[in-house]
Amino acid sequence: MNKLFLKGVKHGLPIGLGYLSVSFAFGMQCTDQGLSVLQALLISMTNLTSAGQLAGLQVMVAGSTLLEMALTQFIINLRYALMGLSLGQKLGPSMNTPRRMFFAFANTDEIFAVASAQPERLHHLYLYGLMLMPYIGWSLGTFLGAAAGQILPAFVCSALGIAIYGMFLAIILPPARKEKSVRAVVLIAIAVSLLFNYLPMLSGISGGFVIIICAVIAATLGALLFPVREENGKEGCA
Repeated sequence: MNKLFLKGVKHGLPIGLGYLSVSFAFGMQCTDQGLSVLQALLISMTNLTSAGQLAGLQVMVAGSTLLEMALTQFIINLRYALMGLSLGQKLGPSMNTPRRMFFAFANTDEIFAVASAQPERLHHLYLYGLMLMPYIGWSLGTFLGAAAGQILPAFVCSALGIAIYGMFLAIILPPARKEKSVRAVVLIAIAVSLLFNYLPMLSGISGGFVIIICAVIAATLGALLFPVREENGKEGCA
């Protein structure tokens, strides 16, 4: 049993190291927006979603409503429900309902990819080990970034603060170069976001709803313009 846990820790270590650098930038973003080190740390300790946390931070700073926060997180993190359904087919008999709920907290893109690649059915001890290092890396990186944001000069914080946006560019650019559909969805989202930023009749809409609307419009148009063909030849939405 200990071997299963240690195997999970070993597989999760590279993810944790990657999360350390990304969450460092998120921590700096938090203190730059007026949050304390403790507040930034609590956000990362109770969440494990880079895109969701960054969007949530903007919603908080804008003073938006709890409804906007809930809808924003629902749309951004909806993919985790799909990943959970997919991974559920590989879970072993040791994964009862409480353990499934516990693992769902840390079922990120990277953890899902590593867990899905395992040839055998997944034991809860392996998944606990796989979760451990990413969680520590994400929380520790946030703490260090938030602390550094209060110590380092402003120009250094501004330079390091764009690192998290670089991460998102690194995520979307490779598939956008290969897939016309991904490229189109990204451009649609950018175009809609610019409309909300520059058109006077739209600029008054709060940041939380702008994120929601941009995501829904881009995803809907992407599904309509680039339907995925199923094996039987019929078309379905992505």
